[in-house]
Amino acid sequence: MGEESSQTKNYWRWSKQDFFPEQSFQSWNTYTTAISQTGSRFKDRFFDRSTETNELEVLPKQSENGLKKCLTWWDLIWLSFGAVVGTGIFVLTGQEAHNHAGPAIVVAYVISGMSAMLSVFCYTEFAVEIPVAGGSFSYLRVELGDFIAFIAAGNILLEAVVGAAGLARSWTSYFATLINHQPDFLRIHVSSFADGFNLLDPLAVVVLIVTSSIPMFGTRIASSFNWITSVLTALLILFVIVAGFVKADTSNLTPFFPNGANGVFQASAVLFWAYTGFDMIATMAEETKKPAKDIPIGLVGSMTMITLVYCLMALSLSTMQKYSEMDVNAAFSVAFQSVGMKWAKYIVAVGAIKGMTTGLMVGALGQGRYTTQIARSHMIPPWFALVHPKTGTPVNATLLVTITSACVAFFSSLDVLSSVSSFSTLFIFMLMAVALLVRRYYVKDITSRSHLYKLLFLMATIICSSIGTTVYYNLSHGGWIGHAITLPIWFLGTLGIAFLPQQRVPKLWAVPLVPWLPSTSIMINVFLIGALGKDATIRFGICTLIMLLYYVFFGLHATYDVAHQKTNDLETLKGSGSS
Repeated sequence: MGEESSQTKNYWRWSKQDFFPEQSFQSWNTYTTAISQTGSRFKDRFFDRSTETNELEVLPKQSENGLKKCLTWWDLIWLSFGAVVGTGIFVLTGQEAHNHAGPAIVVAYVISGMSAMLSVFCYTEFAVEIPVAGGSFSYLRVELGDFIAFIAAGNILLEAVVGAAGLARSWTSYFATLINHQPDFLRIHVSSFADGFNLLDPLAVVVLIVTSSIPMFGTRIASSFNWITSVLTALLILFVIVAGFVKADTSNLTPFFPNGANGVFQASAVLFWAYTGFDMIATMAEETKKPAKDIPIGLVGSMTMITLVYCLMALSLSTMQKYSEMDVNAAFSVAFQSVGMKWAKYIVAVGAIKGMTTGLMVGALGQGRYTTQIARSHMIPPWFALVHPKTGTPVNATLLVTITSACVAFFSSLDVLSSVSSFSTLFIFMLMAVALLVRRYYVKDITSRSHLYKLLFLMATIICSSIGTTVYYNLSHGGWIGHAITLPIWFLGTLGIAFLPQQRVPKLWAVPLVPWLPSTSIMINVFLIGALGKDATIRFGICTLIMLLYYVFFGLHATYDVAHQKTNDLETLKGSGSS
């Protein structure tokens, strides 16, 4: 017993039981037996739902040590600001204005911001009611079940890895301009590799490792460092806006829509990446002192501020330089140089680098929490769920995301990364809106079967009409007849849900205008997914296929064993009591 206790207290342990403790992986015979039962096990997990009690009380015990409650709404606002304001505004603005939207990049930011705000509302209700580290993963497990949650988990990890890699690549580009070189100066060109993967970036790897190390030493340390540096970022952004308007030339705003509405929607889909990061703040709920008050203020307040900042910066850039002349890698720095403010490009570059640095740090903070909760459920090895006893942080989970991100950042270019990350993010946000409708209108063992069938039919109507609208828009090139069919169907589907009685009323904080707000979120997210194009869809499909293969051979059997072990333990306990 003493030896076992000593081993339990040792954080850095590497036994097989720490990675694969489930019955299915104890021997080759047990594994082959599990594989032979894949069909029945999949059916079991597909229809299974987690509970709030399980997510709040049972799963955290898998970490052995608890996460420390040390955050307030003030911390959450600046963590959100630090997580969101980075690559999006400093890099993607120039890229999407030049390639798609032109001066209408401002409109593209408004559309993306509205979509993000709808998702913020959905996240906030869940985070207040279920304040755990898992964020959307936990919420989907409770409302949509284990299988959907696993698909979301795979996309969460994909978003985390790809997002961090893209941010690190952008860091290298801006640093190169800061030392008066082209954005690719610090990268190693390998002609034998395919385009998009032939510029190796060792500096991005170093930056990722350094910034991700800070959250490992403590959440309070990372938060304090973030809000101090984010105030400096805010001052630099204010300078960029004011200086840009001083050098404004309104003739640069003509033509305002060079590629029409289609260009704006294409830009909006990619620019949505500029708003990602707020979902990471929902994962901090387990470490928030007063979730019911702090989370709504932190999430809604920060996203409102960020949307306004993005629009002003985009307008400033568009008035300062013609969209066709913008640099796609370091737009603001080159724009200031073009209007004779060569010295200002250094301030911009420093601000961008600082913003990306805090973005990487806060990203690592949230990504570690997501990964921890996923590991607590045994969808990935539970070794990654362990929380360090001294720092109170998930070191193993943070290392997993950091090392994987570093490998991706070393090879992949920003345009490849941004489209894949945007697809994953939009897909998860769409699922979150669906989960909110389920949460409000369905309660197990209370909702009647006829009510459930009506809800499922109406939600299918909303999703299918949203897909139809997206497909028709991308194929019709300006036609309207199809929209006259799909949009009324979407409206009638939403109206039908509005006439159903709500089965659950939130205790502390509620999303307004349900079902209209989450239904609109579904429509916008599906539409923006469609605007990402064929390549992003193919890459997303390949990643999803890999996730499913992992689930069939590992994740399914691990979660099945854990669920049924709990059932057996409970039956044994009841039997002992009756004896």
